[in-house]
Amino acid sequence: MSGEETVTAAVLVIGDEILSGRTPDRNINYIAAHMTSIGIRLREVRVVADDEREIVDAVNALRARYTYLITTGGIGPTHDDITADAIAKALGVPIDHDPRAVELLEAYFVRRGVTSTPARMRMARIPHGAELIANPVSVAPGFMIDNVIVLAGVPDVMQVMLDDVTARLRTGAKMLTETIKLSRPEGDVADLFAAHQQAFPDVAMGSYPSFADGRISTQLVLRSTDSEMLERARQGLMAQLNSRGMV
Repeated sequence: MSGEETVTAAVLVIGDEILSGRTPDRNINYIAAHMTSIGIRLREVRVVADDEREIVDAVNALRARYTYLITTGGIGPTHDDITADAIAKALGVPIDHDPRAVELLEAYFVRRGVTSTPARMRMARIPHGAELIANPVSVAPGFMIDNVIVLAGVPDVMQVMLDDVTARLRTGAKMLTETIKLSRPEGDVADLFAAHQQAFPDVAMGSYPSFADGRISTQLVLRSTDSEMLERARQGLMAQLNSRGMV
Protein backbone atom coordinates (compact mmCIF):
# COMPACT_ATOMS: atom_id res chain seq x y z
CA MET A 1 0.00 0.00 0.00
CA SER A 2 2.89 2.37 0.62
CA GLY A 3 3.58 2.37 -3.15
CA GLU A 4 0.22 3.93 -4.02
CA GLU A 5 0.11 7.46 -5.37
CA THR A 6 -0.32 10.32 -2.92
CA VAL A 7 -3.00 12.67 -4.22
CA THR A 8 -3.19 16.09 -2.60
CA ALA A 9 -5.55 19.04 -2.54
CA ALA A 10 -5.89 22.59 -1.28
CA VAL A 11 -9.00 24.64 -0.59
CA LEU A 12 -9.27 28.32 -1.48
CA VAL A 13 -12.20 30.02 0.25
CA ILE A 14 -13.19 33.21 -1.55
CA GLY A 15 -15.27 35.97 0.00
CA ASP A 16 -15.17 39.19 1.95
CA GLU A 17 -18.02 37.88 4.10
CA ILE A 18 -15.80 35.11 5.49
CA LEU A 19 -12.92 37.46 6.33
CA SER A 20 -15.22 40.03 7.93
CA GLY A 21 -16.78 37.44 10.22
CA ARG A 22 -20.27 38.13 8.90
CA THR A 23 -20.63 34.61 7.51
CA PRO A 24 -19.04 31.58 9.24
CA ASP A 25 -17.41 29.06 6.93
CA ARG A 26 -19.20 25.71 6.91
CA ASN A 27 -17.40 24.11 4.00
CA ILE A 28 -13.80 23.47 5.05
CA ASN A 29 -14.52 20.67 7.51
CA TYR A 30 -16.93 18.98 5.10
CA ILE A 31 -14.42 19.07 2.24
CA ALA A 32 -11.60 17.84 4.50
CA ALA A 33 -13.63 14.85 5.69
CA HIS A 34 -14.76 14.06 2.15
CA MET A 35 -11.23 14.24 0.76
CA THR A 36 -9.91 11.98 3.51
CA SER A 37 -12.67 9.43 2.85
CA ILE A 38 -11.74 9.11 -0.83
CA GLY A 39 -7.97 9.03 -0.38
CA ILE A 40 -7.02 12.63 -1.15
CA ARG A 41 -4.89 14.52 1.40
CA LEU A 42 -6.02 18.06 2.09
CA ARG A 43 -2.74 19.91 2.66
CA GLU A 44 -3.62 23.60 2.79
CA VAL A 45 -6.54 26.02 3.20
CA ARG A 46 -6.46 29.72 2.33
CA VAL A 47 -9.07 32.46 2.57
CA VAL A 48 -8.93 35.45 0.24
CA ALA A 49 -11.07 38.52 -0.32
CA ASP A 50 -13.16 39.29 -3.40
CA ASP A 51 -10.15 40.79 -5.11
CA GLU A 52 -9.16 39.58 -8.56
CA ARG A 53 -5.40 39.89 -8.11
CA GLU A 54 -5.46 38.08 -4.77
CA ILE A 55 -7.58 35.27 -6.22
CA VAL A 56 -5.38 34.91 -9.31
CA ASP A 57 -2.18 34.81 -7.25
CA ALA A 58 -3.60 32.25 -4.82
CA VAL A 59 -5.01 30.05 -7.59
CA ASN A 60 -1.72 29.95 -9.47
CA ALA A 61 0.28 29.21 -6.34
CA LEU A 62 -1.98 26.43 -5.09
CA ARG A 63 -2.77 24.71 -8.38
CA ALA A 64 0.96 24.34 -9.04
CA ARG A 65 1.63 22.87 -5.61
CA TYR A 66 -1.15 20.30 -5.26
CA THR A 67 -2.91 17.69 -7.38
CA TYR A 68 -6.21 19.56 -7.07
CA LEU A 69 -7.35 23.01 -6.00
CA ILE A 70 -10.91 23.39 -4.77
CA THR A 71 -12.40 26.89 -4.58
CA THR A 72 -15.62 27.83 -2.82
CA GLY A 73 -17.63 31.01 -3.22
CA GLY A 74 -17.93 33.84 -5.69
CA ILE A 75 -19.86 32.23 -8.56
CA GLY A 76 -23.26 33.85 -7.96
CA PRO A 77 -25.16 36.60 -9.84
CA THR A 78 -23.88 39.74 -8.09
CA HIS A 79 -21.16 42.18 -9.09
CA ASP A 80 -18.74 40.93 -6.44
CA ASP A 81 -18.97 37.32 -7.66
CA ILE A 82 -15.71 37.41 -9.60
CA THR A 83 -14.34 33.90 -9.11
CA ALA A 84 -15.06 32.65 -12.64
CA ASP A 85 -13.35 35.67 -14.21
CA ALA A 86 -10.36 35.34 -11.89
CA ILE A 87 -9.99 31.62 -12.65
CA ALA A 88 -10.08 32.35 -16.38
CA LYS A 89 -7.41 35.01 -15.94
CA ALA A 90 -5.24 32.72 -13.81
CA LEU A 91 -5.35 29.99 -16.46
CA GLY A 92 -5.05 32.39 -19.37
CA VAL A 93 -8.28 31.40 -21.13
CA PRO A 94 -11.29 33.41 -22.37
CA ILE A 95 -14.59 33.43 -20.50
CA ASP A 96 -18.08 33.86 -21.88
CA HIS A 97 -21.64 32.60 -21.55
CA ASP A 98 -21.40 28.83 -21.97
CA PRO A 99 -24.26 27.45 -24.14
CA ARG A 100 -24.61 24.42 -21.86
CA ALA A 101 -24.99 26.57 -18.77
CA VAL A 102 -27.29 29.02 -20.59
CA GLU A 103 -29.61 26.16 -21.56
CA LEU A 104 -29.70 24.84 -17.99
CA LEU A 105 -30.44 28.25 -16.47
CA GLU A 106 -33.04 29.34 -19.01
CA ALA A 107 -34.99 26.11 -18.58
CA TYR A 108 -34.79 26.51 -14.81
CA PHE A 109 -36.05 30.10 -14.96
CA VAL A 110 -38.99 29.05 -17.15
CA ARG A 111 -39.97 26.30 -14.71
CA ARG A 112 -39.89 28.77 -11.83
CA GLY A 113 -41.52 31.62 -13.71
CA VAL A 114 -38.45 33.79 -13.17
CA THR A 115 -37.22 36.43 -15.60
CA SER A 116 -33.83 35.76 -17.18
CA THR A 117 -31.90 38.92 -16.34
CA PRO A 118 -28.27 39.80 -17.22
CA ALA A 119 -27.39 39.48 -13.54
CA ARG A 120 -28.83 35.98 -13.28
CA MET A 121 -27.17 34.94 -16.52
CA ARG A 122 -23.79 35.87 -15.07
CA MET A 123 -23.93 32.40 -13.53
CA ALA A 124 -23.65 30.95 -17.06
CA ARG A 125 -20.26 32.55 -17.66
CA ILE A 126 -17.73 29.71 -17.73
CA PRO A 127 -14.02 29.73 -18.74
CA HIS A 128 -13.41 28.15 -22.13
CA GLY A 129 -12.45 24.49 -21.92
CA ALA A 130 -14.06 23.87 -18.53
CA GLU A 131 -16.22 20.88 -17.67
CA LEU A 132 -19.50 21.69 -15.92
CA ILE A 133 -20.22 20.43 -12.41
CA ALA A 134 -23.88 19.61 -11.83
CA ASN A 135 -25.96 21.51 -9.29
CA PRO A 136 -29.22 19.64 -8.54
CA VAL A 137 -30.17 22.21 -5.90
CA SER A 138 -30.29 25.49 -7.84
CA VAL A 139 -29.07 24.45 -11.33
CA ALA A 140 -26.33 27.10 -11.79
CA PRO A 141 -23.28 24.90 -12.40
CA GLY A 142 -19.81 24.86 -10.97
CA PHE A 143 -16.94 23.93 -13.23
CA MET A 144 -13.61 22.15 -13.41
CA ILE A 145 -10.76 23.34 -15.59
CA ASP A 146 -7.35 21.71 -15.54
CA ASN A 147 -6.90 20.75 -11.86
CA VAL A 148 -9.05 23.60 -10.49
CA ILE A 149 -12.48 22.70 -9.13
CA VAL A 150 -14.80 25.68 -8.68
CA LEU A 151 -17.72 25.18 -6.30
CA ALA A 152 -20.44 27.37 -4.81
CA GLY A 153 -20.07 28.86 -1.35
CA VAL A 154 -23.57 27.92 -0.13
CA PRO A 155 -22.96 24.68 1.81
CA ASP A 156 -25.93 22.68 0.49
CA VAL A 157 -24.98 23.55 -3.09
CA MET A 158 -21.26 23.01 -2.52
CA GLN A 159 -21.91 19.53 -1.18
CA VAL A 160 -23.92 18.29 -4.17
CA MET A 161 -21.34 19.80 -6.54
CA LEU A 162 -18.56 18.01 -4.66
CA ASP A 163 -20.48 14.75 -4.95
CA ASP A 164 -20.82 15.24 -8.70
CA VAL A 165 -17.15 15.98 -9.35
CA THR A 166 -15.77 13.23 -7.12
CA ALA A 167 -16.08 10.52 -9.76
CA ARG A 168 -13.70 12.50 -12.02
CA LEU A 169 -10.89 12.74 -9.48
CA ARG A 170 -7.82 10.58 -9.09
CA THR A 171 -7.61 9.15 -5.61
CA GLY A 172 -4.79 7.62 -3.62
CA ALA A 173 -4.43 5.32 -0.66
CA LYS A 174 -7.07 5.97 1.98
CA MET A 175 -5.92 7.21 5.36
CA LEU A 176 -6.70 4.76 8.16
CA THR A 177 -7.11 5.84 11.77
CA GLU A 178 -6.76 4.20 15.19
CA THR A 179 -7.75 6.02 18.38
CA ILE A 180 -6.76 5.21 21.96
CA LYS A 181 -8.71 7.02 24.68
CA LEU A 182 -7.06 7.73 28.01
CA SER A 183 -8.58 9.15 31.20
CA ARG A 184 -5.40 11.12 31.80
CA PRO A 185 -4.05 14.57 30.99
CA GLU A 186 -1.96 14.92 27.85
CA GLY A 187 1.20 15.68 29.81
CA ASP A 188 1.21 12.25 31.48
CA VAL A 189 1.81 10.51 28.18
CA ALA A 190 3.72 13.17 26.23
CA ASP A 191 7.23 11.72 26.58
CA LEU A 192 6.14 8.15 25.88
CA PHE A 193 4.11 9.26 22.87
CA ALA A 194 6.98 11.34 21.45
CA ALA A 195 9.33 8.36 21.68
CA HIS A 196 6.74 6.14 19.99
CA GLN A 197 6.44 8.62 17.12
CA GLN A 198 10.20 8.38 16.60
CA ALA A 199 9.91 4.59 16.47
CA PHE A 200 7.20 4.82 13.80
CA PRO A 201 8.07 7.91 11.73
CA ASP A 202 5.75 6.88 8.88
CA VAL A 203 2.68 6.82 11.12
CA ALA A 204 1.19 10.26 11.82
CA MET A 205 0.42 10.68 15.50
CA GLY A 206 -1.38 13.36 17.46
CA SER A 207 -2.77 13.83 20.96
CA TYR A 208 -6.01 15.67 21.64
CA PRO A 209 -6.91 16.61 25.21
CA SER A 210 -10.44 17.43 26.35
CA PHE A 211 -12.24 18.42 29.54
CA ALA A 212 -15.86 17.38 30.07
CA ASP A 213 -18.04 16.76 33.13
CA GLY A 214 -15.14 17.71 35.36
CA ARG A 215 -12.87 15.05 33.89
CA ILE A 216 -9.70 15.36 31.83
CA SER A 217 -9.12 12.91 29.01
CA THR A 218 -6.80 12.53 26.05
CA GLN A 219 -7.23 10.83 22.70
CA LEU A 220 -4.12 9.44 21.03
CA VAL A 221 -4.74 9.25 17.29
CA LEU A 222 -2.58 7.25 14.88
CA ARG A 223 -2.97 7.59 11.09
CA SER A 224 -1.42 5.71 8.19
CA THR A 225 -2.30 4.35 4.75
CA ASP A 226 -0.45 1.13 5.64
CA SER A 227 -2.82 -1.05 7.69
CA GLU A 228 -0.13 -3.46 8.89
CA MET A 229 2.20 -0.70 10.05
CA LEU A 230 -0.68 1.10 11.72
CA GLU A 231 -1.63 -2.03 13.64
CA ARG A 232 1.97 -2.58 14.77
CA ALA A 233 2.15 1.00 15.98
CA ARG A 234 -1.16 0.65 17.83
CA GLN A 235 -0.19 -2.62 19.49
CA GLY A 236 3.23 -1.27 20.49
CA LEU A 237 1.69 1.84 22.01
CA MET A 238 -0.94 -0.17 23.90
CA ALA A 239 1.76 -2.44 25.30
CA GLN A 240 3.69 0.53 26.65
CA LEU A 241 0.58 2.17 28.07
CA ASN A 242 -0.43 -1.10 29.76
CA SER A 243 3.02 -1.61 31.26
CA ARG A 244 2.74 1.83 32.90
CA GLY A 245 -0.84 1.29 34.07
CA MET A 246 -2.21 4.07 31.90
CA VAL A 247 -5.05 2.09 30.34
